Amino acid sequence: MQKSLLGALAVTTMLSPIAASAQTEVQFWHAFTGRLGELVAAQVEEFNASQSDYVVVQSHKGNYSETLNSGIAAFRAGEHPHILMVFEVGTATMMSAQGATRPVFEVMAQSGATFDPDAYIGSVKGYYTTTDGDMLSLPFNSSTPVLWVNRDAFEEAGVDPDTDLSTWQAVGETLTALQAGGSECPLVTAWQSWIHLENFSAYHDVPFASQDNGFAGLDTELMLNGEAQVAHLTAMGEWAQDGKFVYTGRRNEGGANFRSGECALFTESSAGYAGIKAEAEFDFDVRPLPYWEGVGNGPQNTIIGGASLWVMEGHEEEEYAGVGEFLAFLSSSDVQAQWHQDTGYLPITSEAGEATRAAGFYEENPGTDIAVIQMTANEPTANSKGLRLGSFDQIRGIIDEELEAIWAGDKSAQEAMDSAKERGDALLRRFEAANG
Repeated sequence: MQKSLLGALAVTTMLSPIAASAQTEVQFWHAFTGRLGELVAAQVEEFNASQSDYVVVQSHKGNYSETLNSGIAAFRAGEHPHILMVFEVGTATMMSAQGATRPVFEVMAQSGATFDPDAYIGSVKGYYTTTDGDMLSLPFNSSTPVLWVNRDAFEEAGVDPDTDLSTWQAVGETLTALQAGGSECPLVTAWQSWIHLENFSAYHDVPFASQDNGFAGLDTELMLNGEAQVAHLTAMGEWAQDGKFVYTGRRNEGGANFRSGECALFTESSAGYAGIKAEAEFDFDVRPLPYWEGVGNGPQNTIIGGASLWVMEGHEEEEYAGVGEFLAFLSSSDVQAQWHQDTGYLPITSEAGEATRAAGFYEENPGTDIAVIQMTANEPTANSKGLRLGSFDQIRGIIDEELEAIWAGDKSAQEAMDSAKERGDALLRRFEAANG
């Protein structure tokens, strides 16, 4: 059991006639900086102040990929945290890490902390549970992509900011109008694979990969080179060549371009809300992610991004009680409702969403409920439940390379996606062989 420095000193020096009870320390590693980092720190402070048995110590370990890699390296060295934030594409990797993790449903049962798996919204819970409904990791920051609109940029270009943007057909016409009106950045995006391939596939109810996108088995193959995906990327490639879509990077580099007022439209996570609200000096609103009319079964439902919290094995048993208490605190209705309202992340429990609506937040902040509606309007299908693919972080890197070739005009969308499939499938076979 680890003890806080203050507690240890009190015991050893007998500063008080009454023996001080040492607090049990719980290490929590995450990937948040900026406004999100501040909000996580505030949550940890609130938990620590709410009780005297445990002290959670939060540490930023880099971006999502770096945090996952840090956690893996630390586990091998026996210096790992109790709680590790892992982005959603690392789920299959964590599930295959035998002996490295302790399922959340077991942690909660053993700790006696308040835990009702049915309280979590289905489209979020399903991503992190077994086919038997056992929760493996705790949904924490779950988001889904939406379309952000810079209303001032529309006005400056002489385009009605309330114009219909529900379909990609309408967006295409609007990009032409924005450019004609002088906009030098009609459209920018964050997280290009997540939004324009992974979510695109789910939203149109077409498969991204076989075996129910990996949920049904490890013997899965990529299907991202299908007709629907290729048609969308072909249009995006043409917009890139025409200067209507400006490519800025693989992660969220485009966020700075949008928040500065440079770009008119931005496809980004609903969790862009925290930064946009804090920094944008222009009127903005949020719309549903566009879909191609007549393609697949769109609009079906989008899928989540973000991360969940995994509990690592190898610590003292009494420390897991503190882990359970902290996870129960993070899931509580008040904490979740505030997190949702501050960040734009989805409320992971139905109760938190209902509390937010009852408080009038959606009415006062139009569009902030769009992500929730988009995720929950339709019952997820095998194509829209999410993705559970091995080595997916590396596969995303391959996809990014191929998308960049489309934007640069070096490859057709079909050539690029055929190549992404071939290269990605090779990694899936390697993962299957190692974990089958």
